[in-house]
Amino acid sequence: MMYVHFCRNCSRFHLLNGHKLSCPACNNPLTEMRMPYMDYINMTSAERDALIEQCHNEDTLKKLSTTYRMYKYSKWYRSQLANEA
Repeated sequence: MMYVHFCRNCSRFHLLNGHKLSCPACNNPLTEMRMPYMDYINMTSAERDALIEQCHNEDTLKKLSTTYRMYKYSKWYRSQLANEA
């Protein structure tokens, strides 16, 4: 499945397959958004720009984001831990 993630460092959205923790562009932490993929791709450019502005506010970003709680059980997370060791 495709998920919408926001990178505060890059100030842009990434549409990524799966629940990712780090930005593919800058490797900084990502924030996973509650917004479904189809809602994001149906937004206009102006709506996306307004959403980016909202995401720069920490309180608003917390309301718009979600936490994927099962990542510790995922295959990519376990392999990432193995690579760090």
